[in-house]
Amino acid sequence: MPYGEGMDAREKILEATTALLAEAPVADVSTRAVCEAAGVGAPMLYRIFGDKAGLLAAVVDRGFERYLASKRAARPGKDPVADLKKGWDNHTRFALEHPNHYRLMYSPGLTVPPAAAQEAHALLHAILERCAAAGRLTMPPVLATQVIMSANVGAALSLLTRPEQYPDPRFSARLRDAVIDSLTRPTDPADATGAPASDGQAPVPVAAATLAARLRADVPPAFTPAESALLQQWLEKLSAGRGGSGPTP
Repeated sequence: MPYGEGMDAREKILEATTALLAEAPVADVSTRAVCEAAGVGAPMLYRIFGDKAGLLAAVVDRGFERYLASKRAARPGKDPVADLKKGWDNHTRFALEHPNHYRLMYSPGLTVPPAAAQEAHALLHAILERCAAAGRLTMPPVLATQVIMSANVGAALSLLTRPEQYPDPRFSARLRDAVIDSLTRPTDPADATGAPASDGQAPVPVAAATLAARLRADVPPAFTPAESALLQQWLEKLSAGRGGSGPTP
């Protein structure tokens, strides 16, 4: 049945696609079925969305909007690493509650990248910048974002597509802890600011990642843009382990 007259054509098409996607056995729908359900012609669909990939990307963005809105509105906690683990759990929960939207979002066949995927990546990166500024991160935030996002998406897709191979209800949490604990460090109880621990110096990558994040947040006015960029470049190399106190083989 075509959708209500009060909707514009774009909204009718998105509503119809969302409904069909929720009922589909796989994360895909045909444009013909969408047009029939929305009560519009194929030329209208292609004029608005360009092609099927554009339509599916728009549907993914629409489906993820509530999830992303909650992440945007979340207030940072005192412990950025705890926020990181909470974000992992929320990501996995959304995937399990919206399986077709989620599989479609990360489908290699979706040639138009959904804006939602890019925003989710940016929101994760922002938390990791906080971890670095607090002296909790052992690698550059950009690299840590790639590691965590890849692991989180991989875990969620594994649970969705091969549930019989992942029966352990603690699987996602175990992987979460293994991944995040491998690239973060505990807060020194004597100094929560990220300074070197009282029993020795912080490793060079940790110290470099911390300083780089703090400089990104608050560039000293005495630095010229060129000086700031050069310092950031060196700190990024050190935080990635390309440098340090020992000789290079």
